[in-house]
Amino acid sequence: MFHSHNPDPSVVDAVFREASLNNFSPRGSVRCSHAPVFRSQLARDLGCLLDVDETVAAWCCLCFGAKLEDHVHVADFMVDYLDGTREHLDAVEFFGDPAVTETFACMQRRHRFVTLGEIRHGHRLQNAKDILRYARNRTPLNDRVRLLAALDETGSMTVAETFSLFRETPPLTAISWMALHRFILIDLEEGLIGPDTIVRRFTR
Repeated sequence: MFHSHNPDPSVVDAVFREASLNNFSPRGSVRCSHAPVFRSQLARDLGCLLDVDETVAAWCCLCFGAKLEDHVHVADFMVDYLDGTREHLDAVEFFGDPAVTETFACMQRRHRFVTLGEIRHGHRLQNAKDILRYARNRTPLNDRVRLLAALDETGSMTVAETFSLFRETPPLTAISWMALHRFILIDLEEGLIGPDTIVRRFTR
C-alpha cells in the first residue's frame, strides 16, 4: 500500500541541508527559484539542462517529498513549465523505483526519472555548462542593444560575426548571458559552441 501524504517538512529540510554540503559545478543558475543544491553531480547536470530548456519557467531543488511504505523520497527537482504544468524529476543512472512515481501519481503529481543516458546525450549538456559559467555576469545595455539591432537587420549571425559588436564585456560572456536569459537563441544540440555557431533573436 502507498501513502499519499506529504511527510513531515523537517524530513525534507534535513535532506536539503545535507545536500547543501555538496559542491558541484557549475555554480551558476538562472531559473532556480531557491538555493541550488544537489545530491549528486548527475543531478547538478540535470539542473544545467533545466536552465537551458526553453519550456521551463522555474525549478527548485529537494523541496517536496512523498512518503512510501518504508521511507520518504524527496525528488531532486520540482519543475514549473511555461504551459502551467508542474513535474517532479529525479536524476538516476539507469532506472528508478516505479513505486516512487506511483506514489506521486496518487498525490496527483507528475513524476519522472531522467537517466544518465538522457542527461549526457549529445552536446547539449557541455554547452549548457559552458554558458552557465557566465550566469552571474550581466551583459550591459549598450552591448545588448547592438546585438539585438544587428540580429533584427540580418536575421542571424555566427558567433564570430558578433564579436565586433561588443564594447563593454567579452563577447562570449555577453552571448552566454543573453542566451541564458532568452534574449537570443543559440543551437546547443548540433555541436560544441564555436565561431560558426548560429545566433538568432529569441522569439517567444
